[in-house]
Amino acid sequence: MKIAIIGTGYVGLVSGACFAEMGVDVTCVDVDSTKIDNLHKGIIPIYEPGLEDMVNRNVKAERLHFSTRLDDVLDDVEVIFSAVGTPPNEDGSADLKYVLQVAREVGQKMNKYVLLVTKSTVPVGTARLVKQAIQEELDKRGVSIPFDVASNPEFLKEGDAINDFMSPDRVVVGTESEKAKELITRLYRPFLLNNFRVIFMDIPSAEMTKYAANSMLATRISFMNDIANLCEIIGADINMVRKGIGTDVRIGSKFLYAGSGYGGSCFPKDVQALIRTAEENGYELKLLKAVEEVNNTQKEVLFRKLAKRWGHDMSGKTVAVWGLAFKPNTDDIRQAPAFDIIRKLLLAGATVRCFDPIAIPASKSYLEYLEKDNNTTEKPDYSKVYFANDIYDATFDADALLLVTEWKEFRMPSWNVVKKSLKNPLVLDGRNIYDKTEMKELGFEYECIG
Repeated sequence: MKIAIIGTGYVGLVSGACFAEMGVDVTCVDVDSTKIDNLHKGIIPIYEPGLEDMVNRNVKAERLHFSTRLDDVLDDVEVIFSAVGTPPNEDGSADLKYVLQVAREVGQKMNKYVLLVTKSTVPVGTARLVKQAIQEELDKRGVSIPFDVASNPEFLKEGDAINDFMSPDRVVVGTESEKAKELITRLYRPFLLNNFRVIFMDIPSAEMTKYAANSMLATRISFMNDIANLCEIIGADINMVRKGIGTDVRIGSKFLYAGSGYGGSCFPKDVQALIRTAEENGYELKLLKAVEEVNNTQKEVLFRKLAKRWGHDMSGKTVAVWGLAFKPNTDDIRQAPAFDIIRKLLLAGATVRCFDPIAIPASKSYLEYLEKDNNTTEKPDYSKVYFANDIYDATFDADALLLVTEWKEFRMPSWNVVKKSLKNPLVLDGRNIYDKTEMKELGFEYECIG
């Protein structure tokens, strides 16, 4: 079976590599010629454990190809996956220009039946716009060629995406025809031989499922952070509370960890987009607005803990930050809480020494972008950010250490070295990964979340 995937970002590249691993002949198409040239050289544009090896292995086996031209493969494929970006507009709605560009190009160049599957996260009703765009292009050409559209949202966790794709909990597919259903069934059957878990539904329901899933997970995170903040006030322990409620089978234990807020490319964008979709249809999602508000506040919780100790003038203070990516096992820094904290620290006059195992190159590029951005009224002095060589270099002569991202290498450092390196033995744990009693026995002032 031959397929094409348009877009070689996170979703497109992971999907293409995993389909190829199962024997599908895959061509990944992207208009970014530099990215395609690099992929031909084995240079992967994102960090995801195991992805580089999988891509190179399937390129060598001639099952995975890269191109800048959809025309080159359109006549040979039965299924096209659209995995282009849907960045947020200023009002929080999803920008569909790339999705519709793909649809128009397919309509302009197709010569036989094709199934166009939207894998990007898109608002309910997008499939109707995609179908309309293809048909308009066919009408302009004066041709009548059958086609189908479908929705197949992804549920990949960054840092564990390959495992999620190869052994999925479920595959959600929205279709309108039996032919589309048969093609998708044939494509996914190798992944689900032991337990066929494709859930077929109508297209609007599939589109909504993606937003609802991410919004539910974001809600659990914000709920626990809100409860954690209350626990600090009344003297309860959020870790005990988490265990107490997580053993309830109606609740479960996942996504009940208090911390410094959620980030990444999905949760913030999808919550905003769903709120906007509701507004466009005359409905207010009050709960999700609160989820977003709690998260925006929570991202600065570690800064507020420092400000409570030092005041808002932190001139002369140096703060070590462990972790820049929004979560472990990725270099994704989009909406990462670390940068909200760093910005507040710099505006307060502090110097920042930070370390991340993977995300330093992306972080340097991001700060260079911020330095050139003239749209902000308050502009921090980003020259006061030092990117350390390792975790101990980050703590050198610092007045406090903030743990922001729970990378494994941060879990069991040599605390004696850390204590000697710090000017002041203060540790603020933004992910609750350390033991409070042990830290105090080691001679640290220690605070966690809740």
